[in-house]
Amino acid sequence: MEDPRATRLFGDGLVAPGDLAGSPFRVDRDRIVSSPFFARLGGVTQVISPGGSGLLVHNRLTHSLKVAQVGRAIAERVAGDADIVEKLGGCDPDVVEAAALAHDLGHPPFGHLGERVLDQLARQRLQLRDGFEGNAQSYRIVTSTEIRGQATIGLNLTAAVRAAILKYPWTRRTHPEPHPRFMDPTPRGAAASPDDPDAGSVKFGAYSTEVDDMVQARAPFAGRVADWQQTVEASVMDTADDIAYAIHDLEDVHRVGVLQPGMVAAELAAWQRSPGEDSAIESLRRQLHRKDPWIADDQAFAAAVEQVRAELADGLLSAPFDGSLEAEAQVAAFSARWTRWLVDAVEVAGQPAVRSGHVQLAPGQWHEVQVLKFVQNRFVLARPDLALHQRGQARLLASLVEALLAWLTDPDEAERIPSRIRDLVELAEAELPDGTPNLIGVARGRAVIDFVAALTDSQAIGLMEVLSGRSRQLWTDAFVL
Repeated sequence: MEDPRATRLFGDGLVAPGDLAGSPFRVDRDRIVSSPFFARLGGVTQVISPGGSGLLVHNRLTHSLKVAQVGRAIAERVAGDADIVEKLGGCDPDVVEAAALAHDLGHPPFGHLGERVLDQLARQRLQLRDGFEGNAQSYRIVTSTEIRGQATIGLNLTAAVRAAILKYPWTRRTHPEPHPRFMDPTPRGAAASPDDPDAGSVKFGAYSTEVDDMVQARAPFAGRVADWQQTVEASVMDTADDIAYAIHDLEDVHRVGVLQPGMVAAELAAWQRSPGEDSAIESLRRQLHRKDPWIADDQAFAAAVEQVRAELADGLLSAPFDGSLEAEAQVAAFSARWTRWLVDAVEVAGQPAVRSGHVQLAPGQWHEVQVLKFVQNRFVLARPDLALHQRGQARLLASLVEALLAWLTDPDEAERIPSRIRDLVELAEAELPDGTPNLIGVARGRAVIDFVAALTDSQAIGLMEVLSGRSRQLWTDAFVL
């Protein structure tokens, strides 16, 4: 009898170049790696845009590779809790690795900034109720918008791998019922934005057009994990993503000299001297108690602040990165030590808190990750010079969407519309239900969003240069039409 976890969306008759592995889950890994959507991640921002920093900084491709590395290590570790894991549906390291490699396929140009801009444009300008969400776009790619053979069928992955990609196994508004945004407390990511409570969940794993695919992927786990809860493999991937983000992005800002050790040390030490006084890190402590009372602990928080101060501010950052072999060795040692420390702290919970997955960090290390993320948010993401850069990127994406939409709706240009956009319009028309108001307008909007989301940073910039008339190069390789 066929393993339901290995069931493919379109059956086993459709194969792709490179389907050489014996395990269906290894086949999935190879399909993801051979996808052009995976290759493009090398040109997509992680935190610092790869275009002005050479090979020193992570991009979405190297980030995904490291998430896969960490995820596989965690999956092998949780195998020691076999009884609990099997009751919850299983945990295969190949499934986790494949999901980790696929989890960022849908990230648009310029990283999270691009995600926010495209969501706003999709909902407000293009009237797409589902808007845009990077995780849902990743799921759309593996099920719908990747081209294989003569049909638009996605990568035709197994149910287990598709389920493991779903960090947030719900749609924006309607599935499952009751929707998790109405739970108290809500699962992580399921709450609506306080600025727009009618917009549905802030984070979600699939658009309404892919809801049937999501249901099929999750079917082997019915009765094992709650409808709104991650599978064990998704929880492993999510934890690995957290670890990679917390550690490896700090490497980047240290390498390019953005993270100033004096400011980091002063902020952490000031709170240690006066923990009750208003400060950014005190606000973090209060926020953890408010949002995650199931795990927030003042003693663990104080220990985490001390650990990060000693290891990061007084350790890695104590000498500026100068590109020497010694400096490279220090970065590598810091990353390896912290990664092993956090991986070894992973635990499996049969009955986790609502805001946790079945795989989670021990309380002490969970707090350390929150403090590491705080350093990144406080001293990198809040910088005015980064804001200046991102405001320009936001304007570029908005202009690009408008220019492509104008081209698509120009009756004199019907024969010269890029083939890729035409294909995406046809796909969107076919998947929308009959009776959809302004069906062709909605389909065009979704097609433009799909097209822009699949560009690299450089392709988005190059395409806008051409559409604005600023480029003098007729035959350009900056983008693919």
